[in-house]
Amino acid sequence: MAKDEDGHEGRADAPPTSRFGRLARLGALAPRALPFAAAAVKKALSAGKPQEAESEADRAKMLLAAKKTAEAMLQTLGEMKGLPLKFGQMASYIDGLAPPGYEDRFQEILKKLQAKAPPLSAEAAWKVICEDLGDPPDTLYASYEREPFAAASIGQVHRARTKGGDDVAVKVQYPGIDKAIENDLKSLGMLEGMFAPFGRKYHTKETFEEIRSVFLNELDYAREAQMADAFRAMNAGDEDIVVPRVFHGLTGKRVLTIGFVEGTDYETFCATATPEERQRAGAAIWRFMFRALYKYGMLYADPHPGNYRFLPGGRVAFLDYGCVRELPPDLVAGMKRLVVAAMDGDDQGLIDTCVQVYGFDPKDPEGFQLYVEYTKMLLRPFVLREWTHTKEAAREAIAYLVRNGRPLVMKEGEALPRMPKPIHMPVEHTFVNRLQWGLASVMGGIGSSGNYREIVEPFVRGPLVR
Repeated sequence: MAKDEDGHEGRADAPPTSRFGRLARLGALAPRALPFAAAAVKKALSAGKPQEAESEADRAKMLLAAKKTAEAMLQTLGEMKGLPLKFGQMASYIDGLAPPGYEDRFQEILKKLQAKAPPLSAEAAWKVICEDLGDPPDTLYASYEREPFAAASIGQVHRARTKGGDDVAVKVQYPGIDKAIENDLKSLGMLEGMFAPFGRKYHTKETFEEIRSVFLNELDYAREAQMADAFRAMNAGDEDIVVPRVFHGLTGKRVLTIGFVEGTDYETFCATATPEERQRAGAAIWRFMFRALYKYGMLYADPHPGNYRFLPGGRVAFLDYGCVRELPPDLVAGMKRLVVAAMDGDDQGLIDTCVQVYGFDPKDPEGFQLYVEYTKMLLRPFVLREWTHTKEAAREAIAYLVRNGRPLVMKEGEALPRMPKPIHMPVEHTFVNRLQWGLASVMGGIGSSGNYREIVEPFVRGPLVR
């Protein structure tokens, strides 16, 4: 059988791990992506100007190319696992990241990456369980299904039953994924090196280190088990939120055994739920995210749709606790101060917080105004007493930055683009942006309405609990 660049036969037992082999695979996607990158740039630069009519033939040609590009991405990212797959998952659901005008076509195909990425062999998973827990699955569990029912960026999931009779999901880490992610992070480090001449100005070194720390934490399933326990305690007594129980005796560094949840997946729920179920589920997700953030200082930074199961009536189960970040108390206090200022209509307080906590620079009046207005846009669900989540609103947040940032970068009369003055945002805020954009898209798909201000207000005005 043919071997890949890492010496693995048929790629069945481990994802490719070599640094340059992984870069080469991503590089092979670049020619396919260039037409859409060019289209995105053209659209951004022509914002506010009359648009040239696109012929039916040209549009059909681009739509076909979008389908083929997304399919190539699906195959390549699915085989690579790790960080490339994570970024593919983000593109599959965060509205505004896919090529403009072709979002639906891209996302339709890439949605398969959310929970159904190509799995590795049953034998590979069996071996990981033996190594991590000390015994084979048929000894540890009363029953164990060799074929996984879900596969994601760093592991795949098998159904099993404990000897005590509990139905469980066994999350098994891909062999070699730690090496693959480390090499992906080294590749990101190359970018940090490229930015070195102005890295201090833009905090690139600190930001890349934050990314590295968070993603490496995801490889520790023992830590994920602790986070699941913490979120289970935070939400105890909330009947609309389900956090599965961890089986610690069947959990290690690379194997996590957690209660199995029968439920409806995100896509099915969005297509079939009643208005009442949507409202209840939307409120539950909102409470889950912001109770953790504002009351306990815990950032659930991976809101992608594969992490939810929807139960009868609109109750929600939250499945994955790998990407959780404990934020510094002073940052949480600043974030709460920003929301309270917006709720109270305190424009000066909001501006002061933007400067003191988020590093907005009032010496750059154009950029400063852009980011303040963008912040107010993000805060609308926290301020208004009635809000409807839509995919259009989710896309507009990113489009707003592109559209209104264009004049700052492409100054009239200047031959070359200019770098806007940086925002000295705390590095711990890096994954808050992932939550903001991702959650807006998830909630937009559900399409729920309600008083989200009322839900979050007790948390932002109350004390931080540690």
